[in-house]
Amino acid sequence: MTDLRTLFDAGVAAVGGDTSVATSLTADPVAPPDQIIAVGKAATAMARAAHEVFPETPLLIVTKYHHAEGAPAAADVMEAAHPVLDENSIAAGTRVLETVQNMSADRHLMLLVSGGASALVEAPADGLSLDDLSSRAQQMLASGADIHAMNAARMQASRIKGGKLLGAFRGARVTTLAISDVEGDSLQVIGSGIGAAPVEPAFTFEARIVASNAIARAAVCRAATDAGLIVGHDEETLYADVNAVAPRIAAALKNASPGVHLFGGEPTVVLPPDPGLGGRNQALALLLAREIAGAQGLQILVAGTDGTDGPTDAAGAIVDGETWEASGQEALDRADAGRWLDARGALLKTGPTGTNVMDLVIARKS
Repeated sequence: MTDLRTLFDAGVAAVGGDTSVATSLTADPVAPPDQIIAVGKAATAMARAAHEVFPETPLLIVTKYHHAEGAPAAADVMEAAHPVLDENSIAAGTRVLETVQNMSADRHLMLLVSGGASALVEAPADGLSLDDLSSRAQQMLASGADIHAMNAARMQASRIKGGKLLGAFRGARVTTLAISDVEGDSLQVIGSGIGAAPVEPAFTFEARIVASNAIARAAVCRAATDAGLIVGHDEETLYADVNAVAPRIAAALKNASPGVHLFGGEPTVVLPPDPGLGGRNQALALLLAREIAGAQGLQILVAGTDGTDGPTDAAGAIVDGETWEASGQEALDRADAGRWLDARGALLKTGPTGTNVMDLVIARKS
């Protein structure tokens, strides 16, 4: 029987950083760049594929701690914090900005951008310190602000976000390849616009979205169909607070026909003053467990495609009609869903996946 983890893995494999970049460069080749800069949670995988095509090009990778495994030996690798930036984020942002600024007039820059870049690379606007930026980021994360609100604030506080990085480029050409972790797949939003061009670029600019939530969901659907399963819902609608998302999805599943049902996107969660351990996917999974308590023949996987959920090493969780217990409400109130689910063997741990196209909810109803 095809299980939910197998379906999730099929979706993630289709949007892997190496697969996505290799496919794009094979289908539509570009001239060799003079410098490659990869930033984000999927930076290592994306850079590995680009290095295969352009092995002589200098390569700078900036990624999350413990996400650099498999980086080309020739690469210059920097690691920093996510989701709240740290001193290494500032060092990486300074290095990236200097690299771009120092490229001469005839040069070609390739930028590989994936989710997480907003925290991993930063050059603060004048007058702002690391403490200022960290405090703002923590406040916005706790408030449940969506990606658009967070990115707007990040762009104002940065010298490299919102097209400002490439505003410092004096070369001839930029090629940006991006993995989308935002609704609408806008390059102005991915990584807070670090790979976007200024309004009137003085260079040739080409941008491609090489992977997205839609591509991952299509792969899940293919895997389910190939296994002889019927696919019902296939929606990118996870754009609300988890407390609003959970009852809506649960109601749809209770009324659905047998088969596989799929939802994508990125919900938000509001944190209490002293939160426990967990992320938005673990919170949503526990809320769904409460909503489907007692239901027979229904299993739900909720996970981040990057393999991490909030400040944890779990991607999310898998729940069913028997998961919920009354003590789960206290865990929800404390934002401690991770510990509660872990104690019941429900967490899903994949390790870093080499991609980041938001989240997937995959349900199977028999």
